[in-house]
Amino acid sequence: MPSPPRRPVSRRRLLQASALALPGAWALAACAREQPLSGPTGGGSSAGGSASGGATSAPAELQIASPTNPVKWPINPGNEPIASGLEPEANATLRLYNYPDYLDKAVIKDFQKEYADYNVKVEYSTFNDYPEALTKIRSGSIPYDVTFMSYNYMARLVYGDLIRPLNHEYIPNIADVWEEFQNPWYDQEWQYTVPYVIYTTGIGWRADLIPEDIGARPNPYDVFWDSKYAGEIAVLDDDREVIGMTILRDGGTDVNTADPATLGAARDAMLEMLSLSQPRVTISGYTDIPEGVLSLSQCWSGDMITGQSYMPEGVDPSVLRYWSPPDGRGLVNSDFLCVLKGGENPVLAHHFLNYMLDSDVSLKNFSWVGYQPPLRSLTPDSMVADGYIPENLAGAVVKPEWFEVGYPVLELPPEVEAEYQAIWQQFKAGA
Repeated sequence: MPSPPRRPVSRRRLLQASALALPGAWALAACAREQPLSGPTGGGSSAGGSASGGATSAPAELQIASPTNPVKWPINPGNEPIASGLEPEANATLRLYNYPDYLDKAVIKDFQKEYADYNVKVEYSTFNDYPEALTKIRSGSIPYDVTFMSYNYMARLVYGDLIRPLNHEYIPNIADVWEEFQNPWYDQEWQYTVPYVIYTTGIGWRADLIPEDIGARPNPYDVFWDSKYAGEIAVLDDDREVIGMTILRDGGTDVNTADPATLGAARDAMLEMLSLSQPRVTISGYTDIPEGVLSLSQCWSGDMITGQSYMPEGVDPSVLRYWSPPDGRGLVNSDFLCVLKGGENPVLAHHFLNYMLDSDVSLKNFSWVGYQPPLRSLTPDSMVADGYIPENLAGAVVKPEWFEVGYPVLELPPEVEAEYQAIWQQFKAGA
């Protein structure tokens, strides 16, 4: 019987974008857009296929990928995929750039052992949020090889010329990935990315502290507006997650809306929430709920799986609960790995991406971080049956079909991003 996650993890620390950092990132993308971006023509590669792939010409406007607008990103001249058949760089230091505690350190050590013949070392550096990461990557001060990102940053990565297109021949383990991630809408033909983990956003609570089944409510999101839980609950410190949840609670489905009326209604509802339940704003629900600091919080699915490691002595982890819409029509997202253009070890970086898609490696990493990899060999049913996720947290399992019906958080135009930030700052000022 596998053990539960062993270490603390917060999936995205301080994820909300900095209002000051965003314009700079978009300005960089706009500048890159003015440069010629055409590349080789022809069909793109499939898993194990041609390395070069097809490249598209620069769009007239900066593109934003979405499930209804899949994007095949351009390949910039001078940034073609690496050649096939190259040996990994020897005596190299592979530099990974990621959130703290979002990768099992034992997996890193195993990778070094796997490539001991090449005398490889791995250096793990961390960032607090994506704007910080983009600023550091753009500066080129440290030649990071691999980073972990979310698809609402794809345009900035590609048009900023920050990531390398992939040579698929080095990544045969893509064959075990869910089909929707072998040709994802945010990176058609996976020219630049491979998936890392998937997750939903929902509600976590301790059943011994909350005297009701929150998931049995007609609208479980209403709990955040319930005054009887005032001072005991929290929402995520993430503007997109809280605004998106509020839109869903009020019957909407467009969690990336630019409609002023919808955003105004969400703002008013969030201010009403403040007056009724006085929620905390935090990303530490994965520790606070198990430890009883909070009774209930908006959280990511992996947080409650990880939360088993934080139960006080004598308290059974079976009291933990997690709810997100059981039909998948809630917030559902994923993170990916990509190879940075400024890295010094592109071949080794490709090998690392392939290594992370190995089923045994992914399972080991999952048992530590608590976030599910989208692999065919790790089925939702098997994760519960094999004990990686207990029955009381079965709602934290993410199903493939949810990426067809769920609501992802998308990249926003800068003027719309500013509207979200204004709402968020008003909300946090009163929290």
